[in-house]
Amino acid sequence: MNVTSDRTDKNGTPGTPAASREVIVVGAGPTGLLLAGDLATAGIHVTLVEKRPHRTSNLSRAFVLHARTLEQLDARGLADELESKGQTLDRLRLFSRLTVDLTTLPSRFNHLLVLPQYEVERALERRAVEAGVRFAYETEVTGLAQDADGVTLRVRAAAGAEAAEGTGRGPGLEELRAAYVVGTDGMRSAVREAVGLPFPGRSAIRSVVLADVRLAEEPETLLTVNAVGDAFAFLAPFGDGYYRVIGWDRRRDVADDAPLDLDEVKEITRLALGRDYGMHDARWMSRFHSDERQAPAYRVGRVFLAGDAAHVHTPAGGQGMNTGLQDAANLSWKLAATLNGHARAGLLDTYQSERHPVGKSVLRSSGGLVRLAMANRPWTLTARTLLTTVLDHARPARTRMIGQITGIGYSYPSPRGAHPLTGKRVPDVSLRDGRLYEALRGGRFVLITPPDAPRAPDPDTRKDRLTVASWASGHRTTLLIRPDGYAAWAAENPTTGELEAALTAAMGQG
Repeated sequence: MNVTSDRTDKNGTPGTPAASREVIVVGAGPTGLLLAGDLATAGIHVTLVEKRPHRTSNLSRAFVLHARTLEQLDARGLADELESKGQTLDRLRLFSRLTVDLTTLPSRFNHLLVLPQYEVERALERRAVEAGVRFAYETEVTGLAQDADGVTLRVRAAAGAEAAEGTGRGPGLEELRAAYVVGTDGMRSAVREAVGLPFPGRSAIRSVVLADVRLAEEPETLLTVNAVGDAFAFLAPFGDGYYRVIGWDRRRDVADDAPLDLDEVKEITRLALGRDYGMHDARWMSRFHSDERQAPAYRVGRVFLAGDAAHVHTPAGGQGMNTGLQDAANLSWKLAATLNGHARAGLLDTYQSERHPVGKSVLRSSGGLVRLAMANRPWTLTARTLLTTVLDHARPARTRMIGQITGIGYSYPSPRGAHPLTGKRVPDVSLRDGRLYEALRGGRFVLITPPDAPRAPDPDTRKDRLTVASWASGHRTTLLIRPDGYAAWAAENPTTGELEAALTAAMGQG
């Protein structure tokens, strides 16, 4: 897998398309699968390296898809399928006192979808395979080296490992070559370690217990969560008769490898929820600890980090998998534009400037939710009561909180003097011939104009990366939307020259 480029700048960004456009994604979790599928759909050669033999449902820790993630999946034609497999919840209960109504969300997905992570992975893996991604299972990263033309990834493949088609690879040590490498290989990322990036932070919660069990009594709500005193517990259904239990007792701090039995899980659940729902037939139990960490940089030359390799935080709010999937949606189109020769200068650097602040915000919000839920001192209990009162009565504060948890409230920086919509998330607006997130399928930009506006200059010259549409309503704003659903540019009654300049700035020459 050799990759060369005709010309590179000092940051290692190709000035013209590489002779063989290749990206290696390390880690076949949701983030890596979405990223690899996007790149392959855009015509990039992708190899996905995974240390495990294959996916396993027991590793599913995430159970929630939020509105912004569902919008991104809708832009890939997967949201409706996943919604049919999960269960929706239109209200969240926080601190046993505050109910958050999600039906007011300005989104087609004005709810929360409860669905095990492995169902999301199955859909994303199928899409990646159909797009031509090559998978290399049982293959572990041992190091890497990069230069101006690409990255050499050193890997060790297990005997009998499933080889990526066309690589000629086999068991033992070998080197793979690509233009870029993206580490989506989790908290203990070998890619992050190989480029020497620290992962500062701390263990926020130790000795969390996980168990997959059957229940003799069905819970009253789809998601059951509560914290009382020193104990916290969470119940969510798999949909096959089993429930995932996550519990924590502040008073019991033991190593992750300490023995765990069902009686301990029951006891923690009774402390937090008042009863254990008749748990029985545990098919899997484990302990883990929850860290709050973030890499200082998401890019080192030609190597990127996304998902848990870049940031980890407490499970409060169910934001982990969602944040990683949105990392992938932000990075994929930028890598594709670069390798296809249509990227503006500095485009890849915007991945850091746009996604690092979001990761930092998620760390703060999820950590704050856990600390308030587990409040047991007078001043923290008072703070929780005050916050609950504010959120219950102040609409702007409640809207901001919901926007952070669901992801629809985040915007990206825009240039000084830009139209107010620039950098904002664009909802699924109606178009004359459909809706926006259908038009975004395929990874193209979408230009929306008023029905009677002049035609975009030479639209056929960019048909491989631009879809032109008209508002279904009387909107007069001309809006250019990035492949990840954020506004790249907007204007009121622009001239043909202004429109051409905006298209060139966003997508390169026709």
